[in-house]
Amino acid sequence: MKKIVTLFAAGLFALLPLSACGKTEGGIKTLRINEVTHSIFYAPMYLAESLGYFGEEGIRIELTNGGGADNVMSAVLSGDTDIGFCGPEAALYVQLGGAGDLPTVFGQLTKRDGSFLVSRKEEPNFKWTDLKGKEILAGRRGGVPAMTFEYVLKENGFTAEEIDLNFDVSFNNMTAAFLEGTAEYCTMFEPTASEVQAEGKGYIVAAVGEASGEVPYTSFIAKRSWLDKNKETAKGFLRAIMRAIEFANSTDAEEVATYLYKQFPDTSYASIATSVTSYKRIDSWQKDMKMSEASFDRLQDIIEAAGELKTRGDFGKLVDNSIAEEAFEELK
Repeated sequence: MKKIVTLFAAGLFALLPLSACGKTEGGIKTLRINEVTHSIFYAPMYLAESLGYFGEEGIRIELTNGGGADNVMSAVLSGDTDIGFCGPEAALYVQLGGAGDLPTVFGQLTKRDGSFLVSRKEEPNFKWTDLKGKEILAGRRGGVPAMTFEYVLKENGFTAEEIDLNFDVSFNNMTAAFLEGTAEYCTMFEPTASEVQAEGKGYIVAAVGEASGEVPYTSFIAKRSWLDKNKETAKGFLRAIMRAIEFANSTDAEEVATYLYKQFPDTSYASIATSVTSYKRIDSWQKDMKMSEASFDRLQDIIEAAGELKTRGDFGKLVDNSIAEEAFEELK
């Protein structure tokens, strides 16, 4: 409820006069994008810039790290950003809060959880049932990574009493806590998971996204009023990313890494390539960038099972697939 109240309050600021979003200079339109975090998991968005696909659509990107879905959604509602990039649950909470100019999901990038389960020991024959009675670092309570992991355990027959998830460590400090001796397992995104394994300090035993099934993990969200005024720009934005998804899926990870390095200068080419390989292997990216109602329902199942959702949202009001549909057809 705190999320809903905070985001609804932020939405009130959207009623105030705002400077025009998406400045245009020399035929190039600048789009302000606020991302939930900066991650190789979102490689196609960065590739669209590095490969010049955004430029070919007459778009320049101003990318800001929001540091959390709540912050991203507040920026969307206040008009401080044109497009928010985060989990659609942030928009769902606003819908349930009753804000007027509803944030609308118009494109989906990732279609499953991007974290990997890391064990302290090698387990080539790992089974989810092996986690019974074991302590696991899976993120903060109420966060989608933790809720998805909890959902996977319940789907594998665990009761609430048999699940020992440590919610006391913040998402950004989980790996450090694990390396210092906390818990027997930890969920990690790439490149962290592969780097920990390369150092012999842990072993990847499972991909959470493979076990959970398809879930609309991160999506592009804008206010309905912005989309109504900027449909062609939004369509060009998605076209560029769709081309980048195709490039990532059809190109050797080592080559992909050369285009991503400037976005991750503190990460080695080898680690970037390994991360790209991991995400390609689990089929991470939604090629047509449409969100299915079935996957949205699974996301609500996950949040509901964690006790964080009392009322289910309206897919038809939250998601507009028409822009992605048109963009995908035009690329054909």
